[in-house]
Amino acid sequence: MPIKIAVLTRERQGEAFRMALGLLLLDDVPDVYIMDRKLEDNEQNRHYMETCKDMDVKIFTNCRDNKDIEYLTTEEVAGRLLDYENIIPY
Repeated sequence: MPIKIAVLTRERQGEAFRMALGLLLLDDVPDVYIMDRKLEDNEQNRHYMETCKDMDVKIFTNCRDNKDIEYLTTEEVAGRLLDYENIIPY
């Protein structure tokens, strides 16, 4: 049975994406939350974002500067975290 996992990140965004994608190998269902910061614009993050979209990993943010990512308020993020079995902070 798949486990729902939230991966939250601020500074170590590339590692958070890599962890989320690795969890797919265990048949888990990860979602990535980019918190309080703009997603760093670099080749690594662009590649991870594309791979996450291809693998149906959902990505959310509470920072309006992240234009191509679904925006949620901090309160909405907090409410959603109750639905996960595990939360991994980065």
